[in-house]
Amino acid sequence: MKLVTVLMLVTFPLYCYAGSSGCSFLEEVIAKAANASVSTTEYRASLEEFINDENTANAVDKLKLCFLKQSVETLGNFNVMMEIIYNSIFCEPF
Repeated sequence: MKLVTVLMLVTFPLYCYAGSSGCSFLEEVIAKAANASVSTTEYRASLEEFINDENTANAVDKLKLCFLKQSVETLGNFNVMMEIIYNSIFCEPF
């Protein structure tokens, strides 16, 4: 399960690096994943253009479920961590 999460999060910076939309897309996808008020169905719908088979759909659902199972404190800590990453010197070129 953790491997699926890591692999999904690793692919989004590559999308950003391609220059399509900067990192705003990555930030939006991660924010929706960490937002407890966004359902699995809504999350899948927001990524529909990237889902081309049932295995990918299941991976997206599992990723969102991982976040839904976390406490509010854990989600808050995750959001703080993501802000630190976004503001790091390693994200400046993007």
